[in-house]
Amino acid sequence: MINRVAESLARSKGWRPGHSLRLGVAVSGGGDSVFLLYALRELGVAAAVLHVNHGLRGAESDRDEAFVRDLAGRFELPCHVFVAPVIQGNTEQEARRLRYRFFHEHIALGHCDAVATGHTLDDQAETVLYRFLRGSGTAGLSGIRPVHVDPASGAMILRPLLGLGRDEIRQWLGDRRAEWREDSSNANHEYARNRIRNLHLPELSRSINPGLPQVLASTAEWAQGEEDYWSAELDRLEPRHLTRRGEAVLLRVAPLRALDLAVQRRLLRRAMERARGSLRAIDFAHVEAARALLSTDEGSGRVQLPDLDIYRSFDWLRLSRLGYDSRLARDFELELPVPGRLEIAERQLTIESELVTSSHVYNGGVNGVLDRDRCESPLVLRNWQPGDQFQRSGHAPGKMKTLFQEDRIPLWERRAWPVVVSGKSVVWSRRFGVSAPYAAGPETRNAVVIREVHSEELESNPLGTTSTDMKRDSGAGSRQTHVPGAEVL
Repeated sequence: MINRVAESLARSKGWRPGHSLRLGVAVSGGGDSVFLLYALRELGVAAAVLHVNHGLRGAESDRDEAFVRDLAGRFELPCHVFVAPVIQGNTEQEARRLRYRFFHEHIALGHCDAVATGHTLDDQAETVLYRFLRGSGTAGLSGIRPVHVDPASGAMILRPLLGLGRDEIRQWLGDRRAEWREDSSNANHEYARNRIRNLHLPELSRSINPGLPQVLASTAEWAQGEEDYWSAELDRLEPRHLTRRGEAVLLRVAPLRALDLAVQRRLLRRAMERARGSLRAIDFAHVEAARALLSTDEGSGRVQLPDLDIYRSFDWLRLSRLGYDSRLARDFELELPVPGRLEIAERQLTIESELVTSSHVYNGGVNGVLDRDRCESPLVLRNWQPGDQFQRSGHAPGKMKTLFQEDRIPLWERRAWPVVVSGKSVVWSRRFGVSAPYAAGPETRNAVVIREVHSEELESNPLGTTSTDMKRDSGAGSRQTHVPGAEVL
């Protein structure tokens, strides 16, 4: 039994007997964690005992703590105890979060190199069956990993008992008359995990397959290999298909539809994970609901999933957390300095204007320069509003809503679409540039270049160095450069 634990450590950590390894041992007082402590102490790698007292069973929890402290003392190991606060909400989920935060803290403090927990083959089997019954795909069926590295802190959790069954561990402890504690809450069948452990899995093993726990554990190992492959493949595909826009994730519909079904599902799950931070409570039906939005060449739609909002508009799919769009008020309105720069940090929006005085101004066909003398004062930057009109060069005036549709602007982009107004008239808009009645021409004397500055340009393009596709008089002659106009997306 001890050798099997050593072999597990060798596979997961690359450790060999005699090599230095300092493990914190998570000991609840139950048989599995007590055996883990015996095994790791005998292998010379136990550096500290870690115990969490959740206080959920009153005096019984306190007696478990006292038992663990005494056991650590007999083994001459330091014992670190965390008395957890009262848990609100999902008891199992929150308790687990608190435990692992405690483990990560002690790794960070240098009390150990990693933490080992006492999850066994039976725990693995119960996890796989539980997730299967909840509708998990192969990601869920991969169960408990032998090694988990926290992406935020780098803290490592090891599970060296995943190859050992609960019965053989109890037999080993009994043969040595080693004591352990039984958690009375394990008999509480209000919890689905306890019903699976005490009722369903034993019944399935008796009536269908005595080796079912091992079959389920093997399924987890098989699924872990599948997930490792897909993780590497998605790392390769993600930069091609997923685009970050603030806290949202965007995907182009056509390239996604062209992929094989399995890849579509995997990329959507990866996008969901990026948008909401985890895949907890996301199942197959949720992925298919998102994939249904891809079913047409043209279209719009929306589906709301647990803490996830998914929009389809024209060529794009956008995933974000619920309430993402309502965090900021829809409307904003600020005076635009001319010349100058106006930055609205919370909207990641920067608009700058450059005032040019010349007798030789022209637009160069891009409709990107404003005739200041045709405008009222002041110029105001605000969001687009229903009813706003805009006239493209060579076209009749029309509603901006029509331009959005013609240019296939996604719905979520329109919400805070920036425009500059003079009085009640839109004189400039993101992407569309200057409205024709206000565009500079050969007769213009006071011209203004208005442009949106992207974050990557702010350091390299300081205010006052905006290039323009116009002739500008100076004392030493004139020069011709390029006008960016109002292109944005």
